[in-house]
Amino acid sequence: MPHVEPGMAVGLFGGSFNPPHDGHVLVTELAIKRLRLDQLWWMVTPGNPLKDAADLRPLAERLSLSETIAVDPKVKVTAFEAAHDVRFTADTLAVIRRYNPSVRFVWIMGADNLRDFHRWQNWRDIALTFPIAVIDRPGSTLSYLSSKMAKTYGYARIDETDAPLLPSLPAPAWTFLHGPRSPLSSTAIRNAVSIS
Repeated sequence: MPHVEPGMAVGLFGGSFNPPHDGHVLVTELAIKRLRLDQLWWMVTPGNPLKDAADLRPLAERLSLSETIAVDPKVKVTAFEAAHDVRFTADTLAVIRRYNPSVRFVWIMGADNLRDFHRWQNWRDIALTFPIAVIDRPGSTLSYLSSKMAKTYGYARIDETDAPLLPSLPAPAWTFLHGPRSPLSSTAIRNAVSIS
């Protein structure tokens, strides 16, 4: 796990990064700026339980590619989930909290994940562990209005103008951040490579 100091505001951005791309960088830059984060962790997962692992590149390769593209010194690329043998986000967040009780974490996720967030194992535990920042993605802007998570925790949503407060708020708390959007996706990149 990356080194942190008590009181730091740290974003947690998990994914397979298969492969990492400029869209991930754009989300990272937006989150660091709007949430005023001291660090943002790219948590490269061993694999997503909701996705087919047939075309998943080796973890070491995805880590190396992530370190190459994530050049901001505030970004820490890590694969500690593999070392702790955790695969589900709720379990990952519990490990992070146990080891870093005095750090102010925020879970970062793209709006495209919000639609199916209620399908994640123990999704309510995730929402109750750390505040969440949902980052706008092309074609997903309206998903937060109709998602089960948005409806269940609508009372805990803060306006994006108050986003810098999010790391200091107790969960559940969340916001939706608009900003520059990238049409890039790892799936599209993999599909383009397999066609060529």
